[in-house]
Amino acid sequence: QVQLVESGGGLVQPGGSLRLSCAASGFTSDYYTIIWFRRDPGKEREWVACISRSDRRTYYGDSVKGRFTISRDNAKSTIYLEMNSLKPEDTAIYYCAISNPIYGCNADRADYWGPGTQVTVSS
Repeated sequence: QVQLVESGGGLVQPGGSLRLSCAASGFTSDYYTIIWFRRDPGKEREWVACISRSDRRTYYGDSVKGRFTISRDNAKSTIYLEMNSLKPEDTAIYYCAISNPIYGCNADRADYWGPGTQVTVSS
C-alpha cells in the first residue's frame, strides 16, 4: 500500500521559512517522478516542484523558482520541500505526490497523493 503523509505546515510571517516533510512508504522512491502541488480554496491546483526520474534533476514552477527546494532522503523515506522568502500568495494546502515516470515533470497529474498540509503566510 502506497502512503504519503505530509507534515510541517503552519502559520508563518511573510519572508519566513518552512520545511515540509512527506513520509513515504509502500513503494520504491527511485522509480517515481516526485512532485509537490498546492491548492488554495477557490483556485486551481498549481504544480510547485518536481524531481524527475529520467534525469534526476529538479524543476520548479515560475512562482517559486529561487525560493523553494525539493529534495528527498531515501534512507529516511522522506520527501522535503524547503520554502524560503514566503509570500502571502504561497498560502495553500500543499500535497506531495508521486507519478509513474512515463509522466514527466511537465505533466499536471499524479498517481498517489498525500492528504495535504496547510501553509498560511500572513502577518
